[in-house]
Amino acid sequence: MNRPSALKMAFVHLGLSLMCIVTLYPVLWVVKMALSPTDGLSLTANPFPETVTFEHFREVLFGTDAEGRWLFGRQLLSSLVVSGATTVVGLTLAVTAAYALSRFRFPGKEGGMQALLVTQMFPATLMLVPIYSILQKLRLLDTLTGLVLVYATTALPFCIWMLKGYFDTLPRELEEAAVMDGASPLQVFLRVVLPLARPALAVTALFSFMTAWNEFVLAATLLNDPTRFTLPVALQRYVGEYKVEWGKFAACALVVSAPVMALFFALQKHLVGGLTAGGVKG
Repeated sequence: MNRPSALKMAFVHLGLSLMCIVTLYPVLWVVKMALSPTDGLSLTANPFPETVTFEHFREVLFGTDAEGRWLFGRQLLSSLVVSGATTVVGLTLAVTAAYALSRFRFPGKEGGMQALLVTQMFPATLMLVPIYSILQKLRLLDTLTGLVLVYATTALPFCIWMLKGYFDTLPRELEEAAVMDGASPLQVFLRVVLPLARPALAVTALFSFMTAWNEFVLAATLLNDPTRFTLPVALQRYVGEYKVEWGKFAACALVVSAPVMALFFALQKHLVGGLTAGGVKG
């Protein structure tokens, strides 16, 4: 087997380095705006700040409203509660539905799968009016509970399709072997299927969390109390009709992105498949 030449490897590394620079350049610009003392938008090509200050982060993290309430802490808690509850509710409902669609035969199965797929064709803004009306009748407007129900409902079709596709790849022989050993259907599902589906569960949970964490339109429409705003809605308040506070906007954007990055790195070891490789011979 011929090894690649040193010149070829040099060009490969050079190309990868250029791609990294191009990818990181916008991120460096955001960091520059967050660390610069001014609120203006600098038009220079230099992505590094000339003067470093953490004043924008201080104003974002420790700002209060007219009543002296700590806004960022309440908004961070709202985002964590909404995103976490959406992930738990959506994943709990989706994992059982996906397993039933993968393993059982019943009337309406194919039609139900197609109906779930069709729902993904419509944007959330199209459903905004009926969602608003339903939450108003249920007295769930301006509540985190109503927002969780909306997010979990919209995330459910995606979660079911993701998990159903992974359950289809799991060998049935493992479940049959567990039944032969005396396991009940519930024990097979909890002790055999779910541990093997850990990569799919991690990916689905991550995407559900990210979707709820980053969503803006529904949260901005359904929530009116600033102390209940999620972080994307709080981020928008730095964009005014006549002025944009770029420094605070960039600082808040970095803070909002940090939990998702941390969650991604925490789950990255589960984001690869192959836990069932070698589980069945032949």
